[in-house]
Amino acid sequence: MHFRGIAFGLGLCLAASAALADPQTAAALRDKALADDTAWNLLESLTSEIGPRPAGSPAVARARDWGVAKLNTLGFTNVHVEPFAKTAWLRGTESGEVVGPFPHKLVLLGLGNSPSTPPQGITAEVTVFKSLAELKAAPENCCAGMIVLVNQPMTRTQDITGYATAVAARSAAPEAARRGAVAYLVRSISTSTSRSPHTGAMRPPGLGVKVIPAAALGVPDADLIEHMAARGPVRVHLALQSHTEDTAAWTVSGDIPGSDPKAGIIVIGGHLDSWDPGTGAIDDGAGIAITMAAAKLAAGAHPRRTIRVVMWGSEETGGSSAAYLAAHKKDLGDIVIAGESDLGADNIYSLQLPAGAWDAPDIKPLEAVLAPLKIMASSAPAEEGGSDVEDIHGAGVPVLALNQDASRYFDYHHSQDDTLAIVDPVQLRQNVAAWVATLSVLADSNFNFRKGGK
Repeated sequence: MHFRGIAFGLGLCLAASAALADPQTAAALRDKALADDTAWNLLESLTSEIGPRPAGSPAVARARDWGVAKLNTLGFTNVHVEPFAKTAWLRGTESGEVVGPFPHKLVLLGLGNSPSTPPQGITAEVTVFKSLAELKAAPENCCAGMIVLVNQPMTRTQDITGYATAVAARSAAPEAARRGAVAYLVRSISTSTSRSPHTGAMRPPGLGVKVIPAAALGVPDADLIEHMAARGPVRVHLALQSHTEDTAAWTVSGDIPGSDPKAGIIVIGGHLDSWDPGTGAIDDGAGIAITMAAAKLAAGAHPRRTIRVVMWGSEETGGSSAAYLAAHKKDLGDIVIAGESDLGADNIYSLQLPAGAWDAPDIKPLEAVLAPLKIMASSAPAEEGGSDVEDIHGAGVPVLALNQDASRYFDYHHSQDDTLAIVDPVQLRQNVAAWVATLSVLADSNFNFRKGGK
């Protein structure tokens, strides 16, 4: 292909004689990944055979066994399961409807960690706030005995900024409770106009904080209630049932062993659990499939550093990151860098590395290897590698970030539309190509990510 000549003409010869990383090997693996369907086959298998897999459900136990079997089949070593204690929130029956002045059946999903309503449900007048800021500015007891709806739209962005700004409204039930509300509704944290609601976990409330039932509405239904409320009082009936149970969750792990046991470990992966409305294709079956396929391809080049693929067991309702840190405190020094794929399967557009890495003679050529994939070498140091590596990052492990285009991700995220049908196989392969090229270079580099190369 024409771009090969461009890539190798852009300074691949910059690798110093002492450096081990080979940009030509990385480029060859990149090209192989663009014609490889391992990730697609893994994703199809997980979504078809296991489906939705909330932590604490029978399905996530089947997903654990699926992960072990796939790692073994693909030739990974040190395949094992790391159990940890988990209080799981599990959904029961749910319904909602406008009972006056204009009857209307609502489409909603309870939010993770929400308590149940009484068995007979709650019927109350709705008060609408157009933003979380407006709710926070409202006086205490302004909503006594009412249901609060925050109908704040989300901004579509290529990165995660739009979501990071909007998602605070999902955990605002305590703000509503402080103002006397008996239940809380939120416009789905979504960029879609589909009626499909988007669930998600609320942050666990602090001690002494009143907890009230909470649910997300499909975007059109949230807007409809606001339109009705502009005419006069609106009454809504909510019935939300759920329960919690003390159980176990499991993180599954497997290695592509490096040729130098002293060179350290690169930890990558995705999370095995998902929400229940869809089949968890983009959140986060894709991340598991991408990283597993990339590591398998990298094995053919006999990397110097070990590449460890991890399927974290409870990201959506929390616990994976802390459990992984607890299980690996004694060997954190062996992890040279970590990163997670957890933003779907659309094209990667930039790579962030720890400070100083792009200046290393055997990492700098990676910029040219990634350029044909339309991936930029970001000058901003990586500060976040994914929620499941957050705790080990806080304990000193450097992270990388292969940033995916999130422009359409939040149309489907946490909804019934998160299925294999929305995954583009071509973009999925681009992700694998980016990961395997990056892994190839980082696994053979001499660079010390913890100390900026020093």
